[in-house]
Amino acid sequence: VQLQASGGGLVQAGGSLRLSCAASGSIATSASIIDMGWYRQAPGKQRELVAIVTSGGATNYADVVKDRFTISRDNAENTVYLQINSLKSDDTAVYYCKAKIRSRAWRFTDYWGQGTLVTVSS
Repeated sequence: VQLQASGGGLVQAGGSLRLSCAASGSIATSASIIDMGWYRQAPGKQRELVAIVTSGGATNYADVVKDRFTISRDNAENTVYLQINSLKSDDTAVYYCKAKIRSRAWRFTDYWGQGTLVTVSS
């Protein structure tokens, strides 16, 4: 299984970005992707959860982003999106997508994308 993230870049404070992450490879069905989420890691800080969405569409957000970030999922394309609005300098980080996938043998594995850099200029 591979996760390919894209959409990062340099943006001014107050601007918007849309991140995408597509899962491919040995995935039985979209329901096998238990959840997909976005994490971020700022310089000198630990990686933290930003938002997550389950196969059924339930979402959860970190408190610091819930009014500005929206996570969504296209089950047909095995893709998760993160719409980021009203960007702040504190949002500068490498954003990683993660998918928890159930194999045909009912083994659950977390897969990570390569990360996409978001830089917010003031």
